[in-house]
Amino acid sequence: MLSRTALCGLFAFLPALALAQSCIPFCSTLLQSPQDKVPPEGYLCCNMRTDGSWISDSNYMEPGQYVLPLGTPVRPTSFGRFRLNADIGGRSQSIGNDYSRNISMDEFAKRYVLAVDPKTKMSGYSDKMRAAISSAKLLPGMTREQVLMSIGYPIGSENPNFNANVWRYWLTPYSEFQIKFDDTGKVSDITGDPLVKGQVIYN
Repeated sequence: MLSRTALCGLFAFLPALALAQSCIPFCSTLLQSPQDKVPPEGYLCCNMRTDGSWISDSNYMEPGQYVLPLGTPVRPTSFGRFRLNADIGGRSQSIGNDYSRNISMDEFAKRYVLAVDPKTKMSGYSDKMRAAISSAKLLPGMTREQVLMSIGYPIGSENPNFNANVWRYWLTPYSEFQIKFDDTGKVSDITGDPLVKGQVIYN
């Protein structure tokens, strides 16, 4: 398995209202730039795991964590070193840029803090799709946007091209699974250890 601390080129999603279905390239930015601005209040893009104070872009499942649901109100307060500090769901927390440091903190923050509550779009999905996303799990046929809503962004250091037909994720630091998309941009297969798949696929 490649080191998830390796830095490589990254295509990031447009952080617009549609949770970035279109992709554009950003230049490599290793440190926070003077232009980085704390985004206005908004909503959490996706289901993210937290220990109550720290949310990593890896979104690993670890002991003592719970899931903050997409659409949770977010009030950003400041940038730290590779982190966005914010009031999230009434608690002071930080979203850590642990594995996507080749983009600016400004772009990183825009991924996670959306101007429009993603639950508004989610309300138009089928009952089964809403249930899967609410459970932070996956279904064949999901779009890239729905995958993002459900389990967050794949880490940048291992996914240099978000338009690729395969996204790599880890349930834990040692439990990889892969999401494969067909030519229409929908999930065609989810591969990995059977025990891992059992925890990430909605039944």
